[in-house]
Amino acid sequence: QVQLVESGGGLVQSGGSLNLSCTASLRNIYTYAMGWFRQAPGKGRQFVAGISRSGATRNSAYGVKGRFTISRDNAKNTVYLQMNSLKAEDTAVYYCAASGLDYVSTAEYDYGYWGQGTQVTVSS
Repeated sequence: QVQLVESGGGLVQSGGSLNLSCTASLRNIYTYAMGWFRQAPGKGRQFVAGISRSGATRNSAYGVKGRFTISRDNAKNTVYLQMNSLKAEDTAVYYCAASGLDYVSTAEYDYGYWGQGTQVTVSS
């Protein structure tokens, strides 16, 4: 059973930065592609960014390109989401997820393991 624990969320002013972390309970995290999703109040969960098993391939949603960067450190069983130039519309609960696929999927149903989420609030 894979457990994912997110951290690093909080309250930040518009234009500020946050760095989210997701630590996995397993040592073979390198066998999973990883993704970050977010869910704003009253909306469905949306793909934010994903990274392949090795870290060689990354993908991010159009609205965060150039502002958010996903990375991973397999030795530390950790995935990161560096968020810069934050906007009020980035306010959401951010979830880390793991997929057994060998490519980066943007589809929620391709991720079998999920963290509990961390709240990010951007004040305008």
